[in-house]
Amino acid sequence: MKTRNEGLTIQNIKGIGEETALQLNAMGIHSVLDLLEYLPYRYEDYRLRDLEEVAHDERVTVEGKVHSEPALMFYGRKKSRLTMRILVGRNLVQAVFFNQPYLKKKINLHDTVTVTGKWDKNRQIITAQYFQSGPHDKQGDFEPVYSLKGSVKNNTLRKFIKKAFNDYGHLIHENLPVHLMEKYKLSSRKDALYHLHFPDSTEDMKQARRRFVYEEFLLFQLKMQALRKFEREHSSGMSQQYDLEKVKSFIDSLPFPLTDAQKRVVNEISADMKSPYRMNRLLQGDVGSGKTVVSAIALYSSVTAGYQGALMVPTEILAEQHANSLSELLGTMGLSVALLTSSVKGKKRRLLLDKLKEGEIDILIGTHALIQDEVEFKHLGLVVTDEQHRFGVNQRRVLREKGESPDVLFMTATPIPRTLAITVFGEMDVSIIDQMPAGRKSIETYWAKADMLSRVLSFMDKELDQGRQAYVICPLIEESDKLDVQNAIDVYNQLVHYFEGRYKVGLMHGRLHPEDKDGVMREFSANHLQVLVSTTVVEVGVNVPNATFMLIYDAERFGLSQLHQLRGRVGRGEHQSYCILLAEPKTEVGKERMKIMTETNDGFVLSEKDLELRGPGDFFGRKQSGLPEFKVADMVHDYRALEVARDDAQALIASSQFWSDPEFEPLREYLSGSGILEGEKLD
Repeated sequence: MKTRNEGLTIQNIKGIGEETALQLNAMGIHSVLDLLEYLPYRYEDYRLRDLEEVAHDERVTVEGKVHSEPALMFYGRKKSRLTMRILVGRNLVQAVFFNQPYLKKKINLHDTVTVTGKWDKNRQIITAQYFQSGPHDKQGDFEPVYSLKGSVKNNTLRKFIKKAFNDYGHLIHENLPVHLMEKYKLSSRKDALYHLHFPDSTEDMKQARRRFVYEEFLLFQLKMQALRKFEREHSSGMSQQYDLEKVKSFIDSLPFPLTDAQKRVVNEISADMKSPYRMNRLLQGDVGSGKTVVSAIALYSSVTAGYQGALMVPTEILAEQHANSLSELLGTMGLSVALLTSSVKGKKRRLLLDKLKEGEIDILIGTHALIQDEVEFKHLGLVVTDEQHRFGVNQRRVLREKGESPDVLFMTATPIPRTLAITVFGEMDVSIIDQMPAGRKSIETYWAKADMLSRVLSFMDKELDQGRQAYVICPLIEESDKLDVQNAIDVYNQLVHYFEGRYKVGLMHGRLHPEDKDGVMREFSANHLQVLVSTTVVEVGVNVPNATFMLIYDAERFGLSQLHQLRGRVGRGEHQSYCILLAEPKTEVGKERMKIMTETNDGFVLSEKDLELRGPGDFFGRKQSGLPEFKVADMVHDYRALEVARDDAQALIASSQFWSDPEFEPLREYLSGSGILEGEKLD
């Protein structure tokens, strides 16, 4: 059995005919190995437990004596509710069975029965899903539950799996090297698979799961590390021999000292630029942590090595702000910094492109206009992409191809939890600026209920009276029948009326034309508008140091990371800034989010909490997440195993023994099957 779908088909299992085979095929089960590796997604726990130890809403199995005659009531169309009292130890518990009227005939007063269901601790009620007349004798305390299709039942699938183990279990080969199995005391692949399907105890299940969590993470990280090695060795990078003395002099000339985190990151980037391999690095840093200065040092280093640099950002107004700040920083060192956006037209554009081609422009800053065919660099050495997730893969690739394998630095102000960074960006090196510059004021954050809005507006008034400006964020553009949330147009109209004759209010949302959006932001930046009502399109980028007040309506509708990004629009100047979260969360998770937001300004702490509360798919958005799907492993809860597997994968890929020793043949076969060793693109 060489691969998943070669050799023995599922019809080699006795009892599986053509029709059943088709239903199993629809579940992705084609071969015997597919069947053996079709793992349960959860387990039913039928152990008897003391009710004092069972949490509210937890699933529980109890055994007791029937203490009252069962009462059956019908309601609606074919709906029923059967209730009875059961004496469980010293607890008198009410069991409720929905739509199981046939049980009435099976239950007699004083019978011993076994019931499984959800425990309501407050009302001493079990909403029962499973009933057994007689004492507890469930075969196996843990029953695996599988994802099923068609008429295939859970027990039927388990019988097929049992038969497959009995007849073909010897074909399950080990794929992990002996030294790693011994190091972590891991079960064999065959034993672990068996105990995932047929656990005799909690310990069996834990050890089997532990083995497969490590295996899944190791295989994934091997792919990432092999891809990284392959890309480095097969891409003709450039070794940028920058002028160290000039770079040091530039750093000394900065109007502020670098933080320790900035120094560490600059050293990591510098080492990459000097190496013969092409840099492929992600730079993470919270809003205000000083990523722009780090990128300026990298761009300056590249210029001293005889190259040009490019910085691509998502919007024109952000490009202008970067051009102004980098001109200030680099202009003093005699560098030529230019701005290219779609607004640069005609003769001015032709002149700029000619200068770029001749090498008279050192640093070019712009939007996606940088990737147009007519844009030619003389000798591009470094490409910096800000807010890299805003650009498509192809846009980033086209800019990279403007030079002969230039170094690439991606920047993001969205703090990505370490767990996700080493998973999603496993083929990249990741640098983190996890320290804020000294003296930066923390944004004071408060959670307010809807009935406190008048007090919140009075607070905003005081800030505006001092010459400051305010953002007001809403989750929707227009009124929705389905969602009872504040919308931007309504709030805009209310605030125009509230501030009439005193302050000007602007409106911005995603349906505006990009030029109109830029126009509104320019008016706000110039303080021609004092209040800006907006949807989340204001989330990334613009720097308005005079804005000190942020009000977020229906804040419970946003994730922690998004709330933090929005909050980062204020607190950019010398004045104290404030963020008010207007929210009426209905769930415990929603309340927890508001509480966490008021307790910390650390984006990385928030991102980890967000990951715990929402899960990895929701963190990025399911469609574009690029997250791998694991059968057993969970990136959030098993993050320590993920880090261990990554370290092991790095060590394996870097060792010459891995590429020749027979012990590692199964892992090499896996990589070969993934297309990496031939340089093919991964799925």
